[in-house]
Amino acid sequence: MTAHTLQPLQMTRSELIERIADLHPQLQLKDAELAVRVILDALSDALSKGGRAEIRGFGSFGLNYRPPRQGRNPKTGAKVKVPAKYVPHFKPGKELKERVDRE
Repeated sequence: MTAHTLQPLQMTRSELIERIADLHPQLQLKDAELAVRVILDALSDALSKGGRAEIRGFGSFGLNYRPPRQGRNPKTGAKVKVPAKYVPHFKPGKELKERVDRE
C-alpha cells in the first residue's frame, strides 16, 4: 500500500442508484433503479447457470470450486464435514487495477 491510506468507503445498491440518477439528470430514479437491477440480475443469472460475466475494463465474475473438506465446529471443537461448493469470485480488470493503484 502507498504512503497514504484509503478511506473506507461503502456504496449500497440504493446509493448507486441515486448516484446514477444524479449523474444523468435525464433519467428518473426508477429508470436508474431498473438499469441497476437488470445488470445485477444478468450477472447473478450467468453465475447461477455456471457461467461467467465480463465487463471490459472493470473485471470478470466467475465461480471457484471448493472441494469437500473436514472442518471443526468452533464452539464445540467437533469435526464436521463441509460439502463441496461453488463460490462467486471477482477478478478485477487491468484498467480497474491501474485506477485503484493510482488513487
